[in-house]
Amino acid sequence: MAHKLAIEAKGLLKRFEGTLAVSGVDLAVPAESIYGILGPNGAGKTTTLRMLLGIIDPDEGTRTLLGSDDPVSMAHAVGYLPEERGLYPAMKAIEAIAFMGALRGLSLAEGRERGRELLEDYGLGYAADRDVRQLSKGMAQTVQLLGTLVHRPRLVVFDEPFSGLDAINQGKLEVLIRDLAKEGTTVIFSTHVIAHAERLCDEVAIIAGGRVPFAGPVDDARDRIRPRVRLETQARDGAWRAALPAGLEPEGAFWNFELPESGVEPLLRSLIEGQAGIQSLSIERAGLHDAFVEIAGEAAARQLEADMAGERR
Repeated sequence: MAHKLAIEAKGLLKRFEGTLAVSGVDLAVPAESIYGILGPNGAGKTTTLRMLLGIIDPDEGTRTLLGSDDPVSMAHAVGYLPEERGLYPAMKAIEAIAFMGALRGLSLAEGRERGRELLEDYGLGYAADRDVRQLSKGMAQTVQLLGTLVHRPRLVVFDEPFSGLDAINQGKLEVLIRDLAKEGTTVIFSTHVIAHAERLCDEVAIIAGGRVPFAGPVDDARDRIRPRVRLETQARDGAWRAALPAGLEPEGAFWNFELPESGVEPLLRSLIEGQAGIQSLSIERAGLHDAFVEIAGEAAARQLEADMAGERR
């Protein structure tokens, strides 16, 4: 199913009281993939997700969800975890999960049965009959997460799912997302944390200021920046220097420069034939953070860093 799309959007535009929140967003989310929407807070991530799901309608543009141009009609096949968490405090954990399943067409009895299985799998079976108010923040977030999955959706949409989770639960959520994709579920999540997107996603959409300057495979984003070479040589000079960028000066025993467009093999040939005395040579590919800065700009990258710093406080 790699060639099929779970979601396709063209030209999505949304204004709130005259203010442009999302402008001309195009997305194509492959079925059975993990897809990230990456950008700082206020960039338009939540508005975009809500338009894709039919929670709000775009002012312009079209979207197709699981083959339907009426996203609401596919709600039974979608699991959605909004950024704003909320459960009824007096409801038992198992009943909260069953209730969320019932909203997607599952019977309460089946929701309770599946809910207990999910809680057991997640190591929270002992909390099934506790009131939500008795749960820790992390446990309550997990209950809401499991309620999002209890009806076994074909498409799962998480809005900032890692926000507020400690490192252990973030790791558990990453494992869960990978497992969902292995089972054939399409997973979309928004985040302002580049590391999560880089570790998990097959493809990303980078969003800044309500626009999407890049959407596609993570590797394509990283390839916007040429890899860098770190070279250590015994010799300081010789004919082999012509293979290095003009005017390049060594940093101690090392030379640091962009990989030439001709690739590494001609470079190696020149170094060997010129008797440069190669001590070490490494090629470092750009990370998604560097790609984000290149694509979205330094202002958006600074906002991303500020968002992460604010969350750590």
